[in-house]
Amino acid sequence: MPPSRPTLEAVAAHAGVSRATVSRVVNGGAGVRQEVIERVRHSVAALGYVPNQAARSLVTRRTGAVAVVIAEPETRVFSDPFFARQLRGISRELSREDLQLLLLLSEGRGDHARIGRYLSGGHVDGALMFSLHGGDPLPGMAAASGVPTVFGGRPGWTGPAGDAGLLYVDTDNRGGARQAVAHLLERGRRRIALITGPLDMTSALDRLAGYRDALGVTEADPALVATGGFTAEGGKRAMAELLDRSPDLDAVFASSDLMASGALHVLRARGRRVPQDVAVVGYDDLAPGAWAEPPLTTVRQDVEEMGSLMARLLLRVLNSGADADGARRLAPVVTEARLVVRDSS
Repeated sequence: MPPSRPTLEAVAAHAGVSRATVSRVVNGGAGVRQEVIERVRHSVAALGYVPNQAARSLVTRRTGAVAVVIAEPETRVFSDPFFARQLRGISRELSREDLQLLLLLSEGRGDHARIGRYLSGGHVDGALMFSLHGGDPLPGMAAASGVPTVFGGRPGWTGPAGDAGLLYVDTDNRGGARQAVAHLLERGRRRIALITGPLDMTSALDRLAGYRDALGVTEADPALVATGGFTAEGGKRAMAELLDRSPDLDAVFASSDLMASGALHVLRARGRRVPQDVAVVGYDDLAPGAWAEPPLTTVRQDVEEMGSLMARLLLRVLNSGADADGARRLAPVVTEARLVVRDSS
């Protein structure tokens, strides 16, 4: 027969304090002297006491869990190093606060309804959402549920009061794209193509805007723009399309490193030398870019740190007990984008 689990009463007897004192220490309550807190913690460790989470939730009104919602199919989430890096940063911060990460993936309308029900059911203390697409109902569902939420990337959704109260962590996508294209112009390139991400995502739209800024145009030449969907296969298709349409192009800015890797594959297959014939710049600065042949010039965004910042911003809301008005006093975070020059340009 397995040994019974230690109880609050057993910890109280071991520490020589009342059950109520142990409960306050375990649940983070105030009004207990530091020497007593240390004595209780010693007894908890000595006896191997584990708090009953259900009972603890009744006291703290917290579940000890945060939902991480990614609006992408699992095939992409588990194959794209971008998501692994962002999840690593999130997980590190939540672990420090003894919070559980619950991963929810959204591939379509049925998933939206399921996730909306889960958020409204009181299962999590907060939510982190990223890779959202235009028209995605998830931000509205999070708002309706009352669950504090931080977004990865500037959300395209706004609430009744516009974007007031929407908290997000993003990189300077427009500025990063400007740096990439300005670099290519400085290298003497004049027929610069763009492989974009999905244009229902704000990151892709901002990088398209930065491309136009650097070229000094209000509209991009459609013969020099193709959509790659932020995937390597999409980058291959887009590069082939661009070469067929504009065989005289001499540079490509791919809005992600994965799309750039696909572009490099097609350029090699078509006999184009990089960078002699066609210079290539990516975006993200993920590890595979440095391993590419030739090593990839790219725009660095610290993806892991962005995940950490998202979690920290949410924790500030949760730990301060901020309601919607309190959340509005916090501000979104936009991190620096920086060009990293390697051999591909």
